[in-house]
Amino acid sequence: MTDPLPTDVVAARVCDLPDPELPVVSLGELGVIQRVSKAVDGHLEVVFTPTFLGCPALPAIAEAIAAVLAECGHPDGKVRQAAAPAWSTDRISAAGRRKLAEHGIAPPRPVNAPTPVRLGLGAPCPHCGSAATRPHSTFGPTRCQSILRCTACGETFPYLATV
Repeated sequence: MTDPLPTDVVAARVCDLPDPELPVVSLGELGVIQRVSKAVDGHLEVVFTPTFLGCPALPAIAEAIAAVLAECGHPDGKVRQAAAPAWSTDRISAAGRRKLAEHGIAPPRPVNAPTPVRLGLGAPCPHCGSAATRPHSTFGPTRCQSILRCTACGETFPYLATV
């Protein structure tokens, strides 16, 4: 057995895990990893915050993190889900927003970002950039997404809801 990897290396590997529902972005880019640190018992502990409590991907996220801990020489590492502070779309990194848009998913704008002046009603279309978008369905491919339709290019696209 090799020596356990240092905390910062484990943290980087945990943050690089792909989100099970949106694999184009990592857990780190989504901002769900709160911290990787030593717990009071001396074992590594990963604390993550779900994007919402009813997310069906939570068991898969916890299992993937536990697997990384074991692979990095920390088989007794702990994975803990924390509801506070609550996750918000402000935690999505710039790289995460860019990757979502490149994949055809309209990312939410940061909560405190200036409101852009647009003539349309919805988020900018990730296909053509038009702001002439309208709600199409409140139900998207995952629970945290809805579907918008672009009236300029006619495409529908998922929109990651602002929280």
